[in-house]
Amino acid sequence: MKKIIVFFIVIAIFGCSTKSELYKETDSFVQSLQTEYESYGFSPEKYSKTTGDGLYTISPIGRLINVKIQKVVSSEEYENLKKEIEEHYKGDTRVKSVYICQAGTIMIDCRN
Repeated sequence: MKKIIVFFIVIAIFGCSTKSELYKETDSFVQSLQTEYESYGFSPEKYSKTTGDGLYTISPIGRLINVKIQKVVSSEEYENLKKEIEEHYKGDTRVKSVYICQAGTIMIDCRN
């Protein structure tokens, strides 16, 4: 029984750290679009970051920030992540919108 409880605690901790790392990276890109870069251009591979666990890849394109889940997931999981990212940036005037693009990934829109 103790092993099961420890297992769930470890899962919860790693789940939280993954999202915190995701937000740390997206926050960094959002901030840099205000202070360092006018635009990242169209070379997302040059600036892309992947979370330590390999679950998310964050790629800036122009003034958009693309978030991709690096495993096969349902569209419902992308919807849930979109809602969480929207909540994270709620009230942040640097972010105009968060949406799921045609390619199925999430975009954080920082266009002026």
